[in-house]
Amino acid sequence: MNQTTNTILMIRPINFRMNEQTAINNYYQHEIDNLLPSIINAKAQNEFDVFVDKLRSSGINVIVVSDSDKFDTPDSIFPNNWISFHKDGTVALYPMFAENRRLERREDVLEQLEKEGFLIENIVDYTSAEFDDVFLEGTGSMILDRENNKAYCALSPRADEELFIEFCEDFEYTPIVFTANQTVGGEREAIYHTNVMMCVAETFAIVCLSSIDDKKERKNVLKHLKEDGKKVIDITEEQASNFAGNMLQVHGKDNERFLIMSQAAFDSLTHSQKAQINNHCKIISSSLETIEACGGGSARCMMAEVFLPKK
Repeated sequence: MNQTTNTILMIRPINFRMNEQTAINNYYQHEIDNLLPSIINAKAQNEFDVFVDKLRSSGINVIVVSDSDKFDTPDSIFPNNWISFHKDGTVALYPMFAENRRLERREDVLEQLEKEGFLIENIVDYTSAEFDDVFLEGTGSMILDRENNKAYCALSPRADEELFIEFCEDFEYTPIVFTANQTVGGEREAIYHTNVMMCVAETFAIVCLSSIDDKKERKNVLKHLKEDGKKVIDITEEQASNFAGNMLQVHGKDNERFLIMSQAAFDSLTHSQKAQINNHCKIISSSLETIEACGGGSARCMMAEVFLPKK
């Protein structure tokens, strides 16, 4: 099983703004003062379009679906939280912490993928867990090592351990559970999504080890990465706060590998870290400053990987 795909799904925003429902426990979100919502949305759309152009010009197949104005869905730009696509034709749907994010789940997104020639055989739906206030926000909450059938999950209000274990049983992944924290107002608080502090690529992994306060858990995460032959690139909490953990490896035409990240993430990396990444693949970076500030998510969150088989 490949760790990278050539096809990603992205949702173009039409009503992007800071989502007050997610700001409760996403400490990466910030208000942008003195900007009208329409200006914030226009800036986000521009960042989105430039990003998509960069990906496509590197031979990456980007399927863009526009957000719908049927509901108020300010975070629709982050589809990887509500859906994931798997090589056996299975689609998973996930329970979301914020009520307005539940409105992002749309059947026409699946129809669009079928129109593009992808095969959907089966849907595994975990969304009823929302009735019990239990959440697992897709490949935001979980980092999937698809080659080695391992799933990494930093527990948080948006990543429930029991539901994560259930997912791993259903999809045949070995679960690796830990807690990752960040310092907020002098207190250690859970990082809202695993994919903000960790990225697993084919031959390397980027991880903010200092966010895993428990030494045993940190050792366990390292043990799994190393036994799978991953070169570990450790980032600081400061770099993670610039979204240096929020990256995704994909491949272009001719199987060329790329690591996708935002400009802020790229700028936060040291010369040595960039050199280490370049030993494995090329870097594509794009400015996402409005999306990062208001949305509290970055490049990785905007891309839902499509591993479905072709018809």
